[in-house]
Amino acid sequence: MSPARRGRDRLADKVAVVIGGGQTPGETIGNGRATAVLFAREGARVVVVDRRLAAAEETVAQIREEGGTASAWEADATREADCAALFAGCAEQHGRIDILHNNVGIGGGDAGPAHVDLDAWDLILHVNLKSVIVPCKHVLPFLRRQRSGAIVNISSIAAVCATPIVAYKASKAGINAYTQSLAIGNAKFGIRANVIMPGLMNTPMAIEGIATALGVERQELIAKRDAQVPLGGKMGTAWDVAHAALFLASDEARFITGVALAVDGGQSARIG
Repeated sequence: MSPARRGRDRLADKVAVVIGGGQTPGETIGNGRATAVLFAREGARVVVVDRRLAAAEETVAQIREEGGTASAWEADATREADCAALFAGCAEQHGRIDILHNNVGIGGGDAGPAHVDLDAWDLILHVNLKSVIVPCKHVLPFLRRQRSGAIVNISSIAAVCATPIVAYKASKAGINAYTQSLAIGNAKFGIRANVIMPGLMNTPMAIEGIATALGVERQELIAKRDAQVPLGGKMGTAWDVAHAALFLASDEARFITGVALAVDGGQSARIG
């Protein structure tokens, strides 16, 4: 049995498009790459999409080394022309599209209500919202014709928890609201849409990115973030997000739509 078939083939014969499937350099794996790899291990043909083609190709190489099936595609998820070409190309190549996983997001330059920079606000909302809305808009005609499909969007527990950074929070709350509308509006076509809200994760974007921005040591940042997690006093990993995405994308979740699932070690359960 090849490494790509270590699972139960929960996505056998499905075509999955993972947007944001590359990652920034770091010591760990990112959410998008882990999801693409896990989908392939479970039998999906994965189209790995990133605005940096080299990053997507690195993910594809990892999948192929394990015996999985994948291809790389360069696209900016906020651009309509890129997304239209992406899904037309996927449908032409594979004959169908079964899963769309949206995993693009930024947060740099954000601040609190009294100090928010409007340029940062505009950029964060532009990227975080459009990178979900535009791909969904252009995949829906294909999924509606099939009368089937699963969409998984990545949000954050910042959408529902108190946080001093307002643009990131607003953008993630927007993704939650959009996904609910997406789910209800497309249920009659057999299309499901759900959102995952990760908490504190040990990923390159979070650790290397924040450590560099704050000018702190990597291990110091990890220790500080670990201490904030109720379950086990340790951050999650990209594999935790990937396994949640696998469940929501699979037929095991065939009766689940419009759900916002926290993957956060209990952080969002704290009230008061």
